[in-house]
Amino acid sequence: MTWLQTDPSHCSSESPDQVVRRFGGDASDGLEEAEARKRLAEGGGNVIDVQERFSPLRALLHQLIDPLVILLAVASGLAALLGEVLDAVMISIVVALNVGLSFFQEWRAERALAAIAGLMTPHSTVIRSGRRQQISALELAPGDLVEIRRGDRTPADLKLITAEALLMDESPLTGESRGVRKAPGADPEGAPVHDRASMAFAGALVLDGHATGLVVATGVRTEFGRIAALAGSVQRLATPLQRRLGRLSAKLGGLAILAALGIMLIGVATGRPLLEMVFTGVSLAVAAVPEGLPAVVALTLALGVRAMARRNALVRRLRAAETLGSATVICTDKTGTLTTGEMTVVETLTAQGRWEVGGGEPDTLAHATLYSAGVCNNAELCPDGAVKGEPTERALMLAALEHTTLDGGAPPDRLAEQPFSAERKRMSVQVRDGDAAMIHLKGAPDFVLPLCAHLATQTGAVKMDEAARRDWTEQAEAMGRRGLRVLAIARKAHSDADLIEHDLTFQGLVGLMDPPRPRAGAALDAARSAGLQVIMITGDAAGTAEAIAQAVGFAPGRVLSGAEIDALDEDGLGQALKTANVLSRTTPEHKLRVVRHLQTAGEVVAMTGDGVNDAPALKQADIGVAMGIRGSDAAKAAADLVLLDDDFSTIVDAVREGRRQEAAIRNFTCFLLATNLGEVLAVGLNIASSAPLILTPLQILWVNLLTDGPIALVLGAERAAPDLMSRPPRRPGAPVVDRTALGVIAAFGAASAAAALAAFQASMVLSSEAANAAAFSAVVILSACIVFSFRSQTLPLARLGWRGNVWLPVAALAAVATQLALVFAPPLQALMDLAPPSALSWQIIAGSAIALLIIPEAIKYLLQARRRR
Repeated sequence: MTWLQTDPSHCSSESPDQVVRRFGGDASDGLEEAEARKRLAEGGGNVIDVQERFSPLRALLHQLIDPLVILLAVASGLAALLGEVLDAVMISIVVALNVGLSFFQEWRAERALAAIAGLMTPHSTVIRSGRRQQISALELAPGDLVEIRRGDRTPADLKLITAEALLMDESPLTGESRGVRKAPGADPEGAPVHDRASMAFAGALVLDGHATGLVVATGVRTEFGRIAALAGSVQRLATPLQRRLGRLSAKLGGLAILAALGIMLIGVATGRPLLEMVFTGVSLAVAAVPEGLPAVVALTLALGVRAMARRNALVRRLRAAETLGSATVICTDKTGTLTTGEMTVVETLTAQGRWEVGGGEPDTLAHATLYSAGVCNNAELCPDGAVKGEPTERALMLAALEHTTLDGGAPPDRLAEQPFSAERKRMSVQVRDGDAAMIHLKGAPDFVLPLCAHLATQTGAVKMDEAARRDWTEQAEAMGRRGLRVLAIARKAHSDADLIEHDLTFQGLVGLMDPPRPRAGAALDAARSAGLQVIMITGDAAGTAEAIAQAVGFAPGRVLSGAEIDALDEDGLGQALKTANVLSRTTPEHKLRVVRHLQTAGEVVAMTGDGVNDAPALKQADIGVAMGIRGSDAAKAAADLVLLDDDFSTIVDAVREGRRQEAAIRNFTCFLLATNLGEVLAVGLNIASSAPLILTPLQILWVNLLTDGPIALVLGAERAAPDLMSRPPRRPGAPVVDRTALGVIAAFGAASAAAALAAFQASMVLSSEAANAAAFSAVVILSACIVFSFRSQTLPLARLGWRGNVWLPVAALAAVATQLALVFAPPLQALMDLAPPSALSWQIIAGSAIALLIIPEAIKYLLQARRRR
């Protein structure tokens, strides 16, 4: 049972024959059918066991233990016990709405590992007992001999036995943006995954060629499965909004209970009936808690989700919509996010000079160089004119078709081919050229230049000596330092039947790159202005990563490699991340460690990714951002946000929207607390004075849910303030309500309570119903007035203008009109047990409303003028 005890990672450094012997298979006939079934039973199927499964009951319980939900549920139960059925029903509706919205979003989010398991190839070609057959990939066993061809996804980890021009896309696994050439052999001991050229890993896509390989790992033992297990070990953290609202809810609950108990004890001590005091205590607790807050938060975030979708950012978790506004660090991948994700020929360098694409027609030698690159090419020309193939091949073919006389419909007849391999680092073809033959060759400059004896010039081929080779090698290295992928092109006329790669004529160098997205630089500038740290994480080599980072717009900084991350302890990593803005040659473990370290340091981390290898870090991050076009299903399922256009600038747009939502939530939370504090103070002082109850529980609920709730919801639609993206991110531990906001809430609450009590007393000469209506109306009308001060806690209305929230005046006027209808319309009077207040009460309400509109704006105007000075 040696195969079951084998560490699959050791197979990379062994020869194919050694691996075959270890697994007891056969390099040509494969396993016997009976042996394969036996191994399948002993080792388990080729499946990834998703340990974390979505439980509707657990998700529902998770929503129900929210402190604010518990507090509201208790208030609903007490109201029901006291016979206030309408109060209990209204509170229950709020609880159900909040729990239902949050449950639905969590149900959509918890499918990450199921998507990872679903990515396994459903069928594969296997050779058993010398017979080729199609079986379910789930039935593969260690030691099976598997065939893979262009377009296949590798069904398990394979040790290559044979390979013909095999080119693999391992980007979902390693993050490497280029296709990787694979060939049988033995890799260096301890080579990282992206350097194991003799292995084909589960989940990788075959771009070109074909191969046979021996299965050395299936299911959770594959590199693919190991990442799935890593993602399964990650627990989602509560979002900053959840943590802040949780702390706020706990404080509000404690204060409400203490206030209710205090008032009950005072009432009983002054001789009031116990049952009346219990009822009054419940009323006060209801007044203290903003019942509409959970629903308003959920609906505001839902509207924000729609706004982000219009900006090509699809939010999958409702409360995570706000998290981007709190982000302090963005860890972004490179390919397709900061860059376009398409390789493009940008220049050639020949003895005739440098020619840049877009700079006119190519000169003679540039034309010849691109022509050879197009002929020595395996990109596929489709009938509709499209070009398919490996990104570099496709880019060279497109350049040749556009800038040379290469005829895509009738290319030269190919007589022979020497394919690219990891050892040769070059490809050559022999084609018919009239009655003779011509060899065209392309590859890595340090592998092509030693084969060249001549140099193409404008006047013909000249002898190429060692000094000239060194000079062209240095030129190629200089192009590489600019972030270009450099290929050397050569050719020679040849009449023999054999394809012989020597005595070539060097044509020139071709530089390709994945160009930056047009908006990437501006987006990086905007992120920096907003106080965000941006770190580029890529699987590319350090030199390439640094050059592209600078081309995109990163400031010069340290490039930290995956090997260096492994060598650093936590303190060293923290110091390195202060200066490093580019991480190269990273693995899933590196990404996960970096995210966790940043979170431990108090940062709110947004992480982008598109591959299976990114799923653990995406799930660990405060907000995971997946690519909608290039992204794998696993990455999308693990993420909180999906970019529909894969553009980094969309992340910055989403940050702006997230900050707007955060500011809106903070503003309407302070508004609701200010109005509720006014109610609490009014009810408490009213009871202490032994007067009739100033507000009934039903009136309090009416104010909190049907008046303040809709107004707060419209307040949540406030546009972004002009200076929103020039402020630093809010401190991760900062409360929703800070000390300054507490002062504002206290001032508005005290003023509102004083006005309500004064209006109440002014109508007591008429009746208790009229006094009750006066206080009720004062609370509603003053709430409709003070809301305008909460559009911004720093900027006056003159700076904000009215176009930022045209519906807020409409909502405020609608609340006032509804209140007047309740007071003066006889059927509604009976519902609320009201009577029209006195004229003096209306004068008090009007005067207070005007004062609460003007005074706060004057204070903000003076403070802003002081800051400008």
